Amino acid sequence: MWNFSIARSLGLMVQTAPFIMLRIAVYFGMAVAYVLVTGTGAGIGWGIGGLGDESFRAGSAFIGGLAGFCLTAGVLYLMREYILYVVKAAHIAVLVELLDGRPLPDNKGQIDYGKEVVTSRFAETSTLFVVDQLIKGVLTTITGLVHGIASFLPIPGLQQLVSLLRAFLRIAVGFIDEVLLGYTIRTRSSNPWQAAQTALVLYGQNTGTMLRNAAFLTIIVYALTIAVFILMLAPAAAMVYWIPGGWSSGGLVAALIFAWAIKAALIEPFAIACMMQVFFRTIEGQVPNPEWDAKLSQISSKFRMLKQNAGGST
Repeated sequence: MWNFSIARSLGLMVQTAPFIMLRIAVYFGMAVAYVLVTGTGAGIGWGIGGLGDESFRAGSAFIGGLAGFCLTAGVLYLMREYILYVVKAAHIAVLVELLDGRPLPDNKGQIDYGKEVVTSRFAETSTLFVVDQLIKGVLTTITGLVHGIASFLPIPGLQQLVSLLRAFLRIAVGFIDEVLLGYTIRTRSSNPWQAAQTALVLYGQNTGTMLRNAAFLTIIVYALTIAVFILMLAPAAAMVYWIPGGWSSGGLVAALIFAWAIKAALIEPFAIACMMQVFFRTIEGQVPNPEWDAKLSQISSKFRMLKQNAGGST
């Protein structure tokens, strides 16, 4: 049914507890920032709205809250490279070591060690970020290729099945790209562009296995996220009760934000650990297929960009 061990992944979460705590602090900090800044914006709007009637006041509160939400989103967007570099990639580096059975150094904390490994592979945050974005782009192309091939097969009901699978995979790309980043770290290559190119070719030639596992895992991830959302409704509604005007019903939005925070802090690293098991086990003993390299070079401009940077890297 699937090729990963849930128990093994949960064990890896326990073994990397310092990173889990860091993720909780970072993502819950983001969630609280969203709620507080949105609430502050709504409060300011409510106060300004006192110059008009009730309808104007409610509209002002809504606009103020929306401005606060957008401001927070903008600040966090600017921090995306730092979060990828320190929170995600460093955690992936430690997961790779543990999956390969290598002991972590006793004289260094997990977080410091993870950052050191990432720095040795990606000297600049911008390089890691660009590699990650290119990997995501190529993964999207591979998913589209699978859908395109299926459209020519005269099997009743296949189109609906493939469309559903493609929808799952659009979601799953969010953690599959981190699995492939894990491969680039695992190779210890000084050329991250070339390592990413190789990872994508290996992924492409094992698409069936990876898609099947990603689809199952996506169902698990979003079932857990929905359950968390339902559990968060009451406390989130209590937290935003003080927000005035039209934002007093913001419990639903707050519950969504906190469910996202739990998903990013706890559920996503579990999913990445599962998919790393699948990918590393599947590609063991394999070499990149030149036909897949040529195919990706033909259909993906982002893959060609990886190859160009790989050739020019020193």
